[in-house]
Amino acid sequence: GKSTEKLFSLSGLFAVYKPKGPTSAGVLNLLKERLLAEAGVQTNGNKRNQVLKIGHGGTLDSAAAGVLVVGIGKGTKMLRTMLAGSKKYTAIGLLGKATDTLDATGKVTEEKPYDQVTKADLENVLHKFTGDIMQVPPLYSALKKDGERLSTLMKRGEAVEAKPARRVRVYSLSLQQFQPPLFTLDVECGGGFYVRSLVSDIGKELSTCATMQELTRTKQGPFTLEEHALHEDKWTIDEIARSLEHCTSLLPDEPSHKKLKTEHPGETAVSCE
Repeated sequence: GKSTEKLFSLSGLFAVYKPKGPTSAGVLNLLKERLLAEAGVQTNGNKRNQVLKIGHGGTLDSAAAGVLVVGIGKGTKMLRTMLAGSKKYTAIGLLGKATDTLDATGKVTEEKPYDQVTKADLENVLHKFTGDIMQVPPLYSALKKDGERLSTLMKRGEAVEAKPARRVRVYSLSLQQFQPPLFTLDVECGGGFYVRSLVSDIGKELSTCATMQELTRTKQGPFTLEEHALHEDKWTIDEIARSLEHCTSLLPDEPSHKKLKTEHPGETAVSCE
């Protein structure tokens, strides 16, 4: 029918709001189910759902919320640029505790006093984490070793050696709130950056420890949480069509995508299973 045609003609990038809890792939699967159901496409046993090309432009951890950029149709080819682009986050850190995952989902591995840390101390260390810095990614992460996620290997109790430090970019970093043991940071960073590593490293720099309690992605590329992220009640073919139209104007002009395609013939965007 008409809605099926409209669904399969959707093309471009838009953003959805990912709540705390589900994985990024889970959110994408739910979105896909919604759209196929609305278009009346039967998916049981039928490979039709493979026909709907949809992917996301960079994983948000299950415990994190915020902007998830989604590519649909030809838009899936544009996701690669999203992964590398800049992102903004608001993070709440907790002083005095460290966990194996560097966030609130992990086991507490260390506790240290933090009463000596002042707001000025915290503000003073932030400049050390601004600009081009070296960062060791967390052991528990979506990064892979021999094709398996590090977090999967760790959970099986296999020894995983730390990944080497890598150069990442922090465009801006500021302290929004300080109510010990909690502190709130706003950070704008480039691709491959881990906010939980930042929070942990800040804790060490202050001679205590810290773990990330909460994370919200407020912006990715040109997409902001307030303006562009579609909440679940707006996951309809018409709303997405409207959003795609609005979002096209935010993106760089077409030729740059053409160029991108020829540069990386073998690469595909990160899409969900």
